[in-house]
Amino acid sequence: MPIERDAFYSMLGIARRAGVLTLGTDGVLSAIASGGAAVVLLDAAASENTKKKFRDSCAFYGAPLFETAPERLGLAIGKPGRMCAAVAKGTLGDKLHALAQQG
Repeated sequence: MPIERDAFYSMLGIARRAGVLTLGTDGVLSAIASGGAAVVLLDAAASENTKKKFRDSCAFYGAPLFETAPERLGLAIGKPGRMCAAVAKGTLGDKLHALAQQG
């Protein structure tokens, strides 16, 4: 079920400006593999192959994966069209993880 809370997307924009957000498939997969991702986000509009790639990687490395509402991920970070992002571990990562669990 995609995340719908506006507070989550506002905090995501703050994380981008703070520089704790990794964007792009290769960067996000690298963050997952290194154990540095507190939260991995995937746009609900992403292709099934992309979703499978991230589900498998997050399951293997134990990273929490959340799906965002279609098109909301890119709009929240000021880069429309982005399908994936990872938030680094730390205070903002913990806060976003808590907000994502609330829905």
